[in-house]
Amino acid sequence: MVWIRHQILMMMNKEDQALLHKFIDHCLLRMRETGASDIDIGGWGTGNKIWLRIHGIKKRMEEFGEITVDEADVLILNILLENQRDCLYKQKSLDFSYRIRDRMGKFLRYRGTVYFDLDVLALNMRAVNTVVRDYDSYNFHPFVTQLLSLQYMKEGLILVTGITGSGKSSTLDAIVDLNNRTVPSHIIVIASPVEYVHESKKCIIRHREVGRDTLSFKSGAIESLRQDPDIIVIGEMRDPDTIMAAMEASDSGHKILSTLHTSSAIESIERIIGEFPAGGHDRIRNRLGDVLRCVISQKLIPDIRGKLVLATEIMVMTPSIKAAIKNNNVNEIYQMITEGNKYGMHTMEQNLKKLYTQNLITIDTARNYANNKRMMQQLLESL
Repeated sequence: MVWIRHQILMMMNKEDQALLHKFIDHCLLRMRETGASDIDIGGWGTGNKIWLRIHGIKKRMEEFGEITVDEADVLILNILLENQRDCLYKQKSLDFSYRIRDRMGKFLRYRGTVYFDLDVLALNMRAVNTVVRDYDSYNFHPFVTQLLSLQYMKEGLILVTGITGSGKSSTLDAIVDLNNRTVPSHIIVIASPVEYVHESKKCIIRHREVGRDTLSFKSGAIESLRQDPDIIVIGEMRDPDTIMAAMEASDSGHKILSTLHTSSAIESIERIIGEFPAGGHDRIRNRLGDVLRCVISQKLIPDIRGKLVLATEIMVMTPSIKAAIKNNNVNEIYQMITEGNKYGMHTMEQNLKKLYTQNLITIDTARNYANNKRMMQQLLESL
């Protein structure tokens, strides 16, 4: 079915193709104006509508009218390059970057994913921030900032974790910008796709897109070791090979920033170890205990204004946590985080309690977004 729409697109004249581009660019500009983070086009599930996610909530946008799955297929194929279409047909999914100009002529970037939905195409595009979030707005403890800064800590693995849409990329960009403004160095960003493009300030910053500039996260990480880096940003640790490459790069004296799709520090540790065969778990625990420096787990949750606020959990690698990882006593780490305030640590539940006492979120939101429901209830009862 999609191949037929491909042929239709090829028979269209340049003027009609330009009109299709103009329509989707209009939709993407409206995303920015409404404060939306994502747009969804095509596929049977959309009900012939275009949807936006505004402050965390998916909404049908009646203003865009109706768009059938056939029309959506042509619209989506039209924004892809020929080699991207070939990749989509072979792999059944495609990640790509896209940019348009706003009404002032400034470039706006988007991260796109095209995939198949019962033989028709579906598209999600996420708006990439036009500016980096100010690092100081995170209010991280000074000890945590020292771990994140190349000025104080030259090596080690820093993880930012959370589900899709939790702001991991924004946090990584803020950490990169912190170093870019303060420490003359070389930063290599490996991403799929590249989202925010940093302007070199005190640092040389390279951006390498998987599938375009390097074959994979693993390849990019290994290749970067021959490129004289100080910081290597690995967009996502998706598989054992990438995880091992990240740990080996950390072990060789480099600072590594990466992400995982996990909701807590403990889950992150367990996920990394669980990616490897059981017979090698002891070796991975020892390796991880040696290279890990900090885990920032985060969620974007609805506040009382109907917008989103950041909730975090922070684990710092103290000697006791390092020993707990190496000795397979991960169950002891939660309490260590709870008691680690002087190092800038706190659990997700402690942070949710703080947001509630600051009248930023409701008590039900605190309960719903807690990882440890029992502990959350105990903290709320202590108020």
